[in-house]
Amino acid sequence: MEIIQLKHNTPLWKQTIDFAENSSWIPGKHIAGMLRENRFTDWEAFFAATENQKIIAHCSFLKEDYYPENKYSPWISSIFVTETARGKKVSHKLIQTAITYAQSKGFTKVYIPSDLKNFYEKCGFTPIDTLKNYAGDYDTIYMRQI
Repeated sequence: MEIIQLKHNTPLWKQTIDFAENSSWIPGKHIAGMLRENRFTDWEAFFAATENQKIIAHCSFLKEDYYPENKYSPWISSIFVTETARGKKVSHKLIQTAITYAQSKGFTKVYIPSDLKNFYEKCGFTPIDTLKNYAGDYDTIYMRQI
């Protein structure tokens, strides 16, 4: 498995759009749109995990996330691992890659939003808040010092 920071308009960028568009994850179509429109600015980034030259997972590194009240930054978000690749710590490797990238940009904390319980704690994150997202649901906000 390899984790790669995507570069706009490369074959892997286009492959990731297709992967997200056709994933079983409901927000996949939104992620595909973000990539299609290249909605990333400044230091924001997108990472993909590949195996045998196929996308198996992705995550983003963003200034803002899916919350009207964006009081935290930067976000590690859009974490999705295809069903056949789960249980292999792919998401942990994606998160660590995003953390290394965050450190290279001078950040000392990172945040992950999620409704999963007892998952991100295994990656060193602590729940610090609950925020209402644009859909009206509440997510736990996890933070990690880096």
